[in-house]
Amino acid sequence: MSPASAPDPASPIGNTAAIASGAALVRVEHLSKEFPAGSTGIIGGKKLSIKAVAGVNLEIAPGETIGLVGESGSGKSTLGRLILKLLEPTEGAVYFDGRDLSTLGRAELRALRRQMQLVFQDPYSSLNPRMRVRSIVGEGIEIHKLARGAEKERRIAELLAMVGMSADAMDRLPHEFSGGQRQRIGIARALAVNPRFLVLDEPVSALDVSIQAQIINLLQDLQEKLKLTYLFIAHDLRVVEHISNRVAIMYLGKLVEIASRDEIYLNPRHPYTRALLSAIPTIDTAHRPERIKLPGEMPSPMNPPAGCAFHPRCPYAKDVCSSVEPKLETGRGGHAVACHVFPAP
Repeated sequence: MSPASAPDPASPIGNTAAIASGAALVRVEHLSKEFPAGSTGIIGGKKLSIKAVAGVNLEIAPGETIGLVGESGSGKSTLGRLILKLLEPTEGAVYFDGRDLSTLGRAELRALRRQMQLVFQDPYSSLNPRMRVRSIVGEGIEIHKLARGAEKERRIAELLAMVGMSADAMDRLPHEFSGGQRQRIGIARALAVNPRFLVLDEPVSALDVSIQAQIINLLQDLQEKLKLTYLFIAHDLRVVEHISNRVAIMYLGKLVEIASRDEIYLNPRHPYTRALLSAIPTIDTAHRPERIKLPGEMPSPMNPPAGCAFHPRCPYAKDVCSSVEPKLETGRGGHAVACHVFPAP
């Protein structure tokens, strides 16, 4: 992948100082989500549930990009949808610009949805194959009554130009475009209602490597131009390094480490973070880290282990790890870690 321009870690946009000042645009408190998964018996059996997200606390400052990383099944996409209130939490609360989303009425929430949008992972299934680009991008403009007639047409053409597409794309169907072009259309659709916050759910994972860099650069340019805030969900740490100000590591529904981009990549604390970083391919043989191979697979979210959820796979686990759940504690420079063996610095 070609390097995208990385954000300046010293920038006031989205750094830990902004969070400390209470300037969070998005705040998540003790957020949990369980999905019913049947029961152990036909009559009177124990009800089972999938613990997709468990007690997450997170803050995102205006203009910041937080990269949310973890294996498939760790709860990343569920957390993104909970923040957007596309799913109702089992416990906890989400605040957007200081407003508790659970207290908003239907009309208030609909108005607020303009400010929070989602870019999907799959550019093929996320676009209606029977709708032309004009309708796909203009749908949100119509729903929120932002423009009509010639003004709406002008706005659609402007949005397409903003994402690197020509106005003649308006009359074409999704199957006439490549994957990268489709994702640009998806981004234009998300921007149509002038949002402040985007959840980017693995927006480049389905694209070729050369196209990934183009989309990442586009997202960075749009963020600077439109003053956007991103939650960037991914499993590819190479991509996350290029776009993020801070990085949050998620394992089995819980955040196990949060720190600035440089801290995560230069001074990882949690053993899971270290294992993920060691798996990044590199051609630099002189500085190639030793690959940390984790035994087994991620435990089932229906029956998570006691204590630290990572302890059955952790090469450094101690007795306390199997019985006491570590808290996510914040150390120097806002570096937060949930680990008994390698606590926050």
